[in-house]
Amino acid sequence: MAETMTVTQLNTRVRSILSESPAVNDIWVIGELSNLKKYPSGHYYFTLKDSTSEIRGVMFKQSRGRIDFEPQDNMKVTAFGKVDLYVERGSYQFVVETMQRSGVGDLYLAYEALKKKLEAEGLFDRSRKRNLPLYPKVIGVVTSPTGAVIHDIITTSGRLFPADILLYPAQVQGEGAAESIVKGIRALNKEGVDVLIVGRGGGSIEDLWAFNEEIVARAIAASEAPVISAVGHETDFTIADLVADVRAPTPTGAAELALRDRKEVMKHLDTDIIRINRSLSRVLDKMHYKFKILDSKLEPRRAEQRISMYSIRLDELSSRMTSALRNRVDIMSRRFIKVDSGMDAHIQKMIENNKKDLQRYSERLESVNPMKVLDRGYTLITDEGGRALTSSRQIKAGSEISIMMKDGKAEAEVKKVEMR
Repeated sequence: MAETMTVTQLNTRVRSILSESPAVNDIWVIGELSNLKKYPSGHYYFTLKDSTSEIRGVMFKQSRGRIDFEPQDNMKVTAFGKVDLYVERGSYQFVVETMQRSGVGDLYLAYEALKKKLEAEGLFDRSRKRNLPLYPKVIGVVTSPTGAVIHDIITTSGRLFPADILLYPAQVQGEGAAESIVKGIRALNKEGVDVLIVGRGGGSIEDLWAFNEEIVARAIAASEAPVISAVGHETDFTIADLVADVRAPTPTGAAELALRDRKEVMKHLDTDIIRINRSLSRVLDKMHYKFKILDSKLEPRRAEQRISMYSIRLDELSSRMTSALRNRVDIMSRRFIKVDSGMDAHIQKMIENNKKDLQRYSERLESVNPMKVLDRGYTLITDEGGRALTSSRQIKAGSEISIMMKDGKAEAEVKKVEMR
């Protein structure tokens, strides 16, 4: 009968076989360090790889004293050690006892070469960076449909001013990822998005390598919509970050850069309305003062014309203010798919209050209209030249005068003048 054993027994047996095999013990392995992490214990954990394969590696604290350099990601090394099996997880690894530095890794060299080339072409220049739109209607996102990036962007959008999110589900890692990202950038530009977010979560340099490809860099540079790069963590830098119009430290940060905070928008709107009200009050006070001057100095024939002119001006100011407020509301409505219902009520209330203020000012202006006194039985008397007669000394017997009443006027000849 076949032997029966537990998983632990199996892994232990495999480990024993590996430890006794000279083929995988005391060997030198050439590779490139990647995803290296140093723990408080002093142990190093990393990946040792070449162009087609990789193996997990570990260098324990007691072996660290055998090397005279600090291991780094992308560093090419020749490592001496043995293959071992980690029984608890059933995974094998290369236990490094010492290593020698062989040079800079191939990926890092490729990164530096492309960076130098594109920089010489001016693709990193600050002068070509575009500003992000103030109120984007549609935000395009090129990323994996299953990763945390799109989730973080949607969540942040809901917290700020929600916008339409148009996702292009791209492959962001492995063979063909660069081509997929380029297709996403081009497709979303054809859709006319206002801003693009291109990115993925964190990972090793290999995981992020698609964003170091030249075709991705040139697609970002050619994008009609401004591009926010949100690749990896804050400490990760890729060619895409350098070419993009804006670099975000995280996907959440990208959404915060693309969208404004609704509270800040309301604050600015309140400030604008206060400024409009103050300007309107100053204009109305100035017009009120001018009406008082008209009451005593204007010729009656021209008074009505001037009053009509200022009334038209008042109507224009009222219309412009109301239109400005409504345009602001219309912009908000067009730009955002979800606006607090309280915001519209708030703005509408402000408009109604301003209408009431305008009505009150209009009534005040009308009350000082010099022509209104005619409704109370008074008249305006002018000489033949249309000048207002306010004193008996201006009138001579035999002269002709015009008497203006509320519903017409009469011509008369002065027979006698008495002075007091």
